[in-house]
Amino acid sequence: MTKFSSLATATALASLLLMGSTFAQTAAPAAKDATKTEAKAPAAEKKDAKPRTAESLECSKQADAKALKGKERRKFRKECLKEAKTGADKPAK
Repeated sequence: MTKFSSLATATALASLLLMGSTFAQTAAPAAKDATKTEAKAPAAEKKDAKPRTAESLECSKQADAKALKGKERRKFRKECLKEAKTGADKPAK
């Protein structure tokens, strides 16, 4: 019985040592050409992108000055653009 347990212990140790070297020799995964953030092209570089209007740029500058982010920024720009369009549509007296 002692011989069997010694043999089992030796086999277990040998398999653990061999498994460690097996995992150490596996190849690293291939690197992707572009990460997720690099894969997305900025809006200005898209082929179908419309050029930004002066009103849009001005509203963006105002939102930057107020340090708006996320939903608050989108809401502000939407209202700003709406006001800029209605102001531009009114005839000058």
